[in-house]
Amino acid sequence: MSLRFDLAANAGGRAYRLLAGLVVPRPIALVTTVDAAGRVNAAPFSFFNVMGVEPPIAVLAPADRDDGTPKDTAANLMANGECVIHLCDEPVAARMVECSRALPPGEDETRRAGFAVRPSEIVRPPVIVDCPVALEGRVLDVRRYGENRLVVVELLLAHVREGVADPATWKVDHSAYAPVGRLNSPDGYLRTTDRFRIAPPGA
Repeated sequence: MSLRFDLAANAGGRAYRLLAGLVVPRPIALVTTVDAAGRVNAAPFSFFNVMGVEPPIAVLAPADRDDGTPKDTAANLMANGECVIHLCDEPVAARMVECSRALPPGEDETRRAGFAVRPSEIVRPPVIVDCPVALEGRVLDVRRYGENRLVVVELLLAHVREGVADPATWKVDHSAYAPVGRLNSPDGYLRTTDRFRIAPPGA
């Protein structure tokens, strides 16, 4: 027997509590952006995923502050349309979470968290060199659905730690790559080191 939860009648906090606990594990994007003055912002998002490959795209959902104004990531993406999406493994997980701290606009979370950064090749926001994966991207579209803001990002260039992906085949070696994932809010995370295989039909 299953229990019934009316999501349409309980949009907002209750729906978030349930869906963020059920739809797991979720990948986490640590996103760097810059404002008009070139000041760096970094923030993690688990309402995120890749959604296509022709062209390669990712979608993330940066929220607003309680007063209805866009948070820094959303404001920066709408203003200049560029970002770097990072995937994080366990050695940098605590610093990734530190970047979720509410700080005054213009304060650099990467510096506060102790991340090393370097310039990107195509976009203005920097690459966090401590992360195993960094994806440079430009905004293709921004849509609002009620209070949700969905940002579609075209992925232009991937920086991948040596040993994680084969430069000839582009295949990923998961013995060398174990990003952390998101469970329930506020403090649920998981490792991706416990794995199993199931052969697809016809294999």
